[in-house]
Amino acid sequence: MIKLSGLYKNFIVFALILGTFAVPGVCYADEVDEMLEDPEYTEEPAAEASNVSYINDIEILGANIIKPEYILSKMSLKKGDLYDKDAMQQDLKTIYRLGYFTEKMKAVPVKNSNGTISLKIIVEENIPVTDFTIEGNTVVSSDEIMQYLLPLKGKPQNITAINQAMEKINECYYSKGYILSKIDSIYDDPDGTLNLSITEGKINKIMIAGNEKTKEYVIERNIMTEPGTVYNENQLRQDLVRLYSTQAFKDVNRTIEVSPDDPDRFDITIDLKEQRTAAISVGGGLDSATGAFGSVGISDNNFRGMNQRVSLTGIIGSGILMSDSSIKDHMNYQAELSFFEPHFLNADNSLMSKIYFRDLGSYTIPLAIERRIGFESTIAHRMKVNRNLSSTFTAGVEYIHLSEGDANNIANLYRQHNLDIGERAKQLDGGFFLRLAPGLAYDSRDSSINPRHGALASVRYEEAFGLDGFGKTNGRLTGMVKKFIPIAKKSSLTFTGRGGIRVHGSDMPEIMAYRLGGPYTIRGYKVNGVGTGTAFIMGSAELATPIPFVDRLKVNFLQNLRITFWVDAGRVFDPTISSVLYDRPIQAITAGVGLKINMPGVGPLSVDYGFPLTNPGPHGSPNGYFTFGVGDMMY
Repeated sequence: MIKLSGLYKNFIVFALILGTFAVPGVCYADEVDEMLEDPEYTEEPAAEASNVSYINDIEILGANIIKPEYILSKMSLKKGDLYDKDAMQQDLKTIYRLGYFTEKMKAVPVKNSNGTISLKIIVEENIPVTDFTIEGNTVVSSDEIMQYLLPLKGKPQNITAINQAMEKINECYYSKGYILSKIDSIYDDPDGTLNLSITEGKINKIMIAGNEKTKEYVIERNIMTEPGTVYNENQLRQDLVRLYSTQAFKDVNRTIEVSPDDPDRFDITIDLKEQRTAAISVGGGLDSATGAFGSVGISDNNFRGMNQRVSLTGIIGSGILMSDSSIKDHMNYQAELSFFEPHFLNADNSLMSKIYFRDLGSYTIPLAIERRIGFESTIAHRMKVNRNLSSTFTAGVEYIHLSEGDANNIANLYRQHNLDIGERAKQLDGGFFLRLAPGLAYDSRDSSINPRHGALASVRYEEAFGLDGFGKTNGRLTGMVKKFIPIAKKSSLTFTGRGGIRVHGSDMPEIMAYRLGGPYTIRGYKVNGVGTGTAFIMGSAELATPIPFVDRLKVNFLQNLRITFWVDAGRVFDPTISSVLYDRPIQAITAGVGLKINMPGVGPLSVDYGFPLTNPGPHGSPNGYFTFGVGDMMY
């Protein structure tokens, strides 16, 4: 309750006019006119005898802090006006409603010898504000609150100004997410000190409802909000987004109730609706790299109810349809077993491990057959200094084997370009490698599905030690940055920059070269269609927007669908022999249109059609290509 013990009756009445404070037992706005209907009013008898009297001057008495000029500016009667008793009565009400004065005011018209009126208005100022005390604030400093109170100091207590200051204090709390805070009481001391008591809205307890499979401690470790702290809507919203991002739940909400044990504390309930997380998938189609393919997979995004993700996938592709002329027609076999632990050792670590096998026509070495077998694990650690920043460390071993796929065509290509066929052996150089890769990642996106705000950036250094020949050891530095800018209500504009360079290792196998072209780099080109080299740089701009009217349909699949318009540009440096053999353009600019959708458990899936704005080279198509991409490359 707001207590105004010494702020006088006019403060109470005016508060009721504004509707800001509710004080029981006090007259309401419609009673103010009755209170001021007959203010103390004195006039000379001669004034009543004359029907027409003009105001010679107006004098304000009793105003010590508030300037008389300010009061006069608010009155309707002015010097030289015809004196009117009803107008004077309205001016008294106007002066009272300024908020600086008590109800003890009167107007005294004095008749002058020349027939004019000298009007004396006598007012009594409220007690001036001399100081402030603030109690109960912990999350907003007293200094920050004082900036809204200090303009009141030294002036007569004014309920309008006090109300406005209280509203600004509330807005300050709300803007920071403390939506349950309130000013519990405000009262004054006889010496003019205003005393504020604030209740900030602490959490009594947090309850979880709706989980059947997911273990409660798994849910709790995603909730950073704690009992005993002041409730913050912004922080809890981040907790809900974090829970939803686990992909274990199809709906996440919260309810707030006043604690039955303490009316100044609140009970929070996290309401969850779990979704099916285990899935078996069988599919097939056409892919720009694997050709006609079939796939099978089994996955669980909430393995054992612990929010772990396990996935086993296999792909068999023909390697014939839609393949580039530099890629050997060879059956494509791929298999991968992956495991993700979101809380490895402690809450700030995650672990991703995978074992993989790949046998396919090489994308990097023309007309070669490539086989890879490997294992790698990546630990990501979220930095406490900045929750958007994470450090990563990847360790793994990989065996790469390359074999000749079409010796005759390769010999012809070497001959046509006057190259020594002996260099082919270097192209087919694979090896057994130990990979160690520290990195940093920054992610401030508002959503991982269709981000519209924030940024995504990463940098990683990879050292590949040649275990079967130390001369193959090499180091590479790669980085990427994306900036998301909101457009209209649901659209976004994304700018991306990416680059990489070989730091050392002149005998680095060509299979480890950077490449441009394909769904993850320069769209509108086949894989490697722009070229391969020891360094590269590229950028892109992309506008993503919902398809008109489609996103209004109540189908989750369609609500995530976006049409994109984009431009890609890039260049490779220090081209490899493969770039020479196929006369790759080395640099390219493309433009195109595409469709993008986020598939649960898969990630971003995109289909793009792009066409080159620069010379595509003799093996590229001036009409462009379709490209199909799954996921989004971080590096």
